[in-house]
Amino acid sequence: MINLPAIEQNVSELCSEVGEFILTECGNFDKSRIEQKEGISNLVSYVDKESEKRIVKALESILPGAGFLAEEGTDKKGTNDYQWIIDPLDGTTNFTHGLPPFAISIGLAKSKKMVCGVILEVTKGECFHASLDNPAFLNEKVIHVSPVKSLSESLLATGFPYYHFDKIEAYLEIIKIFLQQTHGIRRLGSAATDLAYVACGRLDGFFEYNLNAWDVAAGSFIVEQAGGKVTDFRGGDNHIFGGELCAGNAIQQEMLDIIQRNWR
Repeated sequence: MINLPAIEQNVSELCSEVGEFILTECGNFDKSRIEQKEGISNLVSYVDKESEKRIVKALESILPGAGFLAEEGTDKKGTNDYQWIIDPLDGTTNFTHGLPPFAISIGLAKSKKMVCGVILEVTKGECFHASLDNPAFLNEKVIHVSPVKSLSESLLATGFPYYHFDKIEAYLEIIKIFLQQTHGIRRLGSAATDLAYVACGRLDGFFEYNLNAWDVAAGSFIVEQAGGKVTDFRGGDNHIFGGELCAGNAIQQEMLDIIQRNWR
């Protein structure tokens, strides 16, 4: 049996080390080295790639034999039931413009069930982390989702797709309803940070589609450990690999009802 709290601590320290590298590069970033993936706003830089290399190398020592699924191409089967799910720089577009937030997101799954998650919001040096059967933390402080119980008192966050714009009209309709029924919607540009902020109560809910597992694996787990609820748009549990997610505190079901009435 592996020691999950020890792994949680080791991964938190690793994120801090890689975060220092990212911050240094942000101050001297060479925009000529930006590459485009699918969609004109889906960017990758040498910083994403180097961060992933450093993270993967360290994780191979922290938990030998685990597999990998990472945004910049590390896709490796393991020799045990564990798999790391990694976004080495979530919020690359923000990073390339020198705009916070951007984050490192590392989740650990056992047989596709999350057992540990760590997110470092790099610009503020805030580390959100949790492991199975333990509380969620911001640095060393236990965190919980907010106590807000009604959509009319809530602040939400969302993101926009890089591609697959065929569903954008239905999505904008959902956003319009939420704008009319909440304190507002924020678009921070980093799904990992959005979820971390739901976990610590700064946001009351987050919803988005066209997501990848590395965007949400760590964050959705941390929200759950902080007392929140996370589902896909159907209300099921395929929110990590299914491409769509609704996370929140007590208002999550209220959010989900609106999404389901309008999502096609």
